[in-house]
Amino acid sequence: MKSHRKELWFEVPQRRAYLNITPQVEAALRESGIKEGLCLVNAMHISASVFINDDERGLHGDFEKWLERLAPEKPHSQYRHNETGEDNADAHLKRSIMGRETVVAVTAGRLDFGPWEQIFYAEFDGLRKKRVLVKIIGD
Repeated sequence: MKSHRKELWFEVPQRRAYLNITPQVEAALRESGIKEGLCLVNAMHISASVFINDDERGLHGDFEKWLERLAPEKPHSQYRHNETGEDNADAHLKRSIMGRETVVAVTAGRLDFGPWEQIFYAEFDGLRKKRVLVKIIGD
């Protein structure tokens, strides 16, 4: 069995964003040479997420509204975490809701997706560099 590790780096110029990272993950898979196996993609920061869903702007707007209702950014004073001088407690909660990682089967050298599935990096506390780990194992 082989393994391949790659880091993807992102610096989102606003606090929150949803980026389709499927092309970067597919490139890492091609680099790996692995034809059958598994591909793990995970956010390496506790205020960001990786998830699979449809690449549709309306849906991304719905995520934003839904998450903001569940864990509103402001007022910052509503969160004990922010008493430490931080202002990103909502980002930690949003990450907990959306998840840390996704795993996709690799079949015949391709990500084995269902219809419309794409991999997304969700940033909930941007304005600085963060990384995503792509780890591919198989033959």
